[in-house]
Amino acid sequence: MKNLILFVLCVSLCLACTGNTIYKEPDNLIPRDSMVSLLTDMHIAAAAKPIKNLDQKRDLNYMQLVYDKYKIDSLRFEQSNTFYTSKIDEYDKLLKDVRRSLEAKASVYQLEKNKRDSIKKSKLKIKDSIEVKKGVKIKKDSPKIQYEDE
Repeated sequence: MKNLILFVLCVSLCLACTGNTIYKEPDNLIPRDSMVSLLTDMHIAAAAKPIKNLDQKRDLNYMQLVYDKYKIDSLRFEQSNTFYTSKIDEYDKLLKDVRRSLEAKASVYQLEKNKRDSIKKSKLKIKDSIEVKKGVKIKKDSPKIQYEDE
């Protein structure tokens, strides 16, 4: 008898915990494609928080800039996000689109960084070859340049 009561309690507890609540669509729902762009920018803003900006400041909250860009407020975002998260399969697809967008942006920025790095390296090689042609010796121990005439 105890086992039966315990079994019924466990089953009822498990059934009570599974909530498949789907919220009704808010009046000012952010469209899905805008939500993908918005979440992409929010992830970038969150990642930029610990990095120094041009004014050498860190830990700035860039979320308000994202809200301003999309002309929304945090309440509208929260309502739309809650609606989308209530449909877990759709939200999973939305997050996969966000991930693809972030990966595409990362590859573009990585290509740009590689291009800048190769330009820097070629400038250094040119500078080094010019200094060698002029008769300039660079000592490895010292940051100073020593000319052959000295």
